[in-house]
Amino acid sequence: MPVPVPRQRAIPAVECGQAPAAPTVGGPSRAEAPLHRDAARKEETVRNDATAENTGAHTGAHTTTLTLLLIEDDPAAAPIVPDLLDSDGKPIRVRTARNLTEAGRLLTDDVHCILLDLALPAPGRASGDDELAVLRHVLELAPRHAVLALTASGDAERGTEAVRVGAQDYLFRDELDGRLLSRAIRYAVERKRSDTAERRLAEGKLRAQENARLERGLLPTPLLEGSPLRFAARYRPGRSRALLGGDFYDTVRTPDGTVHAMIGDVCGHGPDEAALGVELRIAWRALTLAGLCGDELLGTLQQVLEHERDDDEIFATLCTVDIAPDGRRAGLCLAGHPAPLIARPDRPARLLPYDNNGPALGLLPGARWPRMQVELGAEWSLMLYTDGLIEGRVGEGRERLGQDGMVEMIRRQLSEGLRGEELLRAAVNEVRELNGGELTDDVAVVLLDRVA
Repeated sequence: MPVPVPRQRAIPAVECGQAPAAPTVGGPSRAEAPLHRDAARKEETVRNDATAENTGAHTGAHTTTLTLLLIEDDPAAAPIVPDLLDSDGKPIRVRTARNLTEAGRLLTDDVHCILLDLALPAPGRASGDDELAVLRHVLELAPRHAVLALTASGDAERGTEAVRVGAQDYLFRDELDGRLLSRAIRYAVERKRSDTAERRLAEGKLRAQENARLERGLLPTPLLEGSPLRFAARYRPGRSRALLGGDFYDTVRTPDGTVHAMIGDVCGHGPDEAALGVELRIAWRALTLAGLCGDELLGTLQQVLEHERDDDEIFATLCTVDIAPDGRRAGLCLAGHPAPLIARPDRPARLLPYDNNGPALGLLPGARWPRMQVELGAEWSLMLYTDGLIEGRVGEGRERLGQDGMVEMIRRQLSEGLRGEELLRAAVNEVRELNGGELTDDVAVVLLDRVA
């Protein structure tokens, strides 16, 4: 999300090294008395650096001049530091504010550090309510800035408490000099940068763990109790560091002994597509256990997709197989999806027929999806897959592996004795190697085996 850009406005001689404003009756005001003066300089405007956090302005990177905001209401007690330099010898600019209201106006994105007098009263609080009320208010006002607490000489206890509350360090008013303050500013900015980086790293790890737990819980657990069929699956989302993509699969056994398997692919690769894939998978399982199959099931899933998608252009391909209790035949429905591969001991692996392939879900209202009867035989392996397995490149050219290339690869791997999980692992790894690196599309593969 873009950072709001503050309006540029002139700062009336409150920065170190700027010319004072025109004198007023009674002499210059507090805001007109910077810590260092340079009458030759012209008044300059606050730099409009909305992306400072990303470019290092808030992290202590010395590509720009450091700016200090001093919040102090007693001109006579303000520290006088004629030479305030950063580690590169550049002058540190100083702005002064007499109260928190004025500080809020001067707290623009190019301020790196705040030097706060803890004796200032906090808005809306009676004196003595909370010794650090003003610090808490500033920390709420400027959560991304480094803060130095300024306290009376010898009041180390209050200074230590200020650090515990959130300040980067504390300083004694009577012991300040230019060298000490310059070093303290640099240290505070770097410490704030380090604290912020550590906090973001911890938050990122926590979010990643939460997302992983959520996505892992959404992956399917096959319901095949009582079936002689062996099940294996391989899943690789295309999104970096994700566990769940737009591809989805499931397998269940209904009380009559029929084993139902499906695999699908929602167009796109983002979290919205992954969520829609989960919804379709859960809907498929519920409808299958309720007794629906074939065209009736796919028609109902299309209604679910149409109600749940965010865009009318979103569609999903699907392949469903229902295997008879004896395991020798199956019904096949294809909704814009690649045909499964079948391998038997007495003949080479091949694709199942796909002449009656219906449209993808979500493309045509009122579409129909014919159910084809397929003879499997006594012993077989049936592999369902998404197009991520066949659309990877082969070498450095534009050639894709394709279905023919996948069939040849599986034939070879079967001849090498690979079965079950080993076969799927080898297939996905080889497709990745042929592509020359990670696949950009989601990949899901399901393998069902029947051994006579």
